[in-house]
Amino acid sequence: MNINELNAIKERALASMGPREADHNLKDIQERTVLVCGGTGCTSGKSKIIFKEFKEEVAKAGLTGKVHVIMTGCFGLCALGPVVIVYPEGAFYSQLSPEHVPEIVESHLLNNKVLTQYLYKETVKEEGVIKALAETDFYRKQHRLALRNCGVIDPENIDEYIARDGYRALYKVLTSMSQDDVVNVMLASGLRGRGGAGFPTGRKWMFAKASKADKKFVLCNADEGDPGAFMDRSVLEGDPHAVLEAMAIAAYTIGSDQGYIYVRAEYPIAVQRLQIAIKQAKEYGLIGKNIFGTDFSFNVEVRLGAGAFVCGEETALMVSIEGNRGEPRPRPPFPAVKGLFAKPTILNNVETYANVAQIILNGAEWFASMGTEKSKGTKVFALGGKITNTGLVEVPMGTTLREIVEEIGGGIPHGKKFKAAQTGGPSGGCIPAEKMDVAIDYDNLIAIGSMMGSGGLIVMDEDNCMVDIAKFFLEFTVDESCGKCTPCRIGTKRLYELLTKVTNGTATMEDLDKMEELCKYIKENSLCGLGQTAPNPVLSTLRYFRDEYVAHVVEKRCPAGVCKKLVNYSIIADKCKGCTACARKCPVSAISGAVREAHAIDKAKCIKCGACIATCKFGAIVKG
Repeated sequence: MNINELNAIKERALASMGPREADHNLKDIQERTVLVCGGTGCTSGKSKIIFKEFKEEVAKAGLTGKVHVIMTGCFGLCALGPVVIVYPEGAFYSQLSPEHVPEIVESHLLNNKVLTQYLYKETVKEEGVIKALAETDFYRKQHRLALRNCGVIDPENIDEYIARDGYRALYKVLTSMSQDDVVNVMLASGLRGRGGAGFPTGRKWMFAKASKADKKFVLCNADEGDPGAFMDRSVLEGDPHAVLEAMAIAAYTIGSDQGYIYVRAEYPIAVQRLQIAIKQAKEYGLIGKNIFGTDFSFNVEVRLGAGAFVCGEETALMVSIEGNRGEPRPRPPFPAVKGLFAKPTILNNVETYANVAQIILNGAEWFASMGTEKSKGTKVFALGGKITNTGLVEVPMGTTLREIVEEIGGGIPHGKKFKAAQTGGPSGGCIPAEKMDVAIDYDNLIAIGSMMGSGGLIVMDEDNCMVDIAKFFLEFTVDESCGKCTPCRIGTKRLYELLTKVTNGTATMEDLDKMEELCKYIKENSLCGLGQTAPNPVLSTLRYFRDEYVAHVVEKRCPAGVCKKLVNYSIIADKCKGCTACARKCPVSAISGAVREAHAIDKAKCIKCGACIATCKFGAIVKG
């Protein structure tokens, strides 16, 4: 492969791809492109069947060659899946089923009449004119860098990646930049690791380059284990070549010829597309020996993780690749000096790598112009929980939580009030409503008791109990602890037991003091990041929602009505019609009363399952 061949592939691909951007002023449409979301969320909603149906219906309609049907990665707005976009109109069809396909082909593709009833409602103007996606609340404030190709290209076709300037950064590095040049660009860009604490990427590469050894390794951490996080998975599913190209650039920079991508086996679509991408890159000579005719060679392999959360920690990940049980190693020495197989190693996560090629092509100043003083560029968040628009969001660093939740996320459903947002998964903390206007970056999140982590952002409303939330995340950490060090193995278990006492109504105020003391001990003495950050959800909820803890301990009451042992169900006599529906639904016969007379609940028998309150049509049953 040389630059002329790369250019020829780009030109050929651009000529055959069909339109991929909206042009609302175009009158004479010669070609259309139907992009079908092939991300995990939409695939679970039958998008593969929808893709097949479009292929068949387009052929039946005699539109082959005029309409290109492409399976892409995630578009981001997962709440509306399965999603299909038709260009050049930019028609964003949402929540489709296979049964809709023939009608869309007949009306839209054959007769130029967009079926507005199936469009994302925010894209339809009052007069029936389609609004550009970029003008909708969900996309308006986003700036897609890491996600630039997701939902745009066919991730299983290397030519389409090359058409979007793919592998051009690698060519630039190998033919016109020294190793120091690359390090300096990465340092100047301000790119920080997107997988956890935000260590500067350029510094990590610089340390590994300076290490002397006969062998070095480049690793990609795709072991995305935070509950509710799916950013890295979506990049691998939608743009796998971006990761391969960046790993090759990193390998050249530090003097490595071997890379490994550690991805959890629960990501079958991502694994499959990675393997296809590696095969295609090898066939084109973009991975392998003497890349672009230089003396640089690089190979990359996929290693499957078994789903252990601790293997997201860099040294535990390396131990797992070596074939051993995933447990962290003491540091120092750090991986840049002694990592995989005791050789100098760099490890970055998927999102970090997804930015690298764009930084090389556009320059460090371009990337550094986005974000805040100490946190440059953009950040991808997996927005979930009690939010209208669940999905992937990529915004400039410094965007406030309020903008993400209220504008991009569409606010809290059912008129509920925002209560908190959890960032950083089990390693992060809960951000209360009074902190919604804090600019989100690495340092600001740490200052308010949370952390960026990999980018999970779970929204909670007034119906969530914050003690229960802390208990949920701590239970996850207890289960995922590898058990190597005592502070994490024993300390998190004792902390969980204290939280259980709080939710059961048996704790004392002294127990809250014990919890804080234990949190500090675990943070200061655990071996790796899993244990060191495990107390964060407890500490942050104690800091911002201490009144809820006090209510559980002193009043024996759960204000949100979540903790079962502190909840009591009762029937309001004036509202009860005596219909007997609740009594018939109760699984333990705890409700008694005659027909057309007020009923009563025997609290000694009640198991607090909530079946009665869900059955009552008159609002006569309350919990408190």
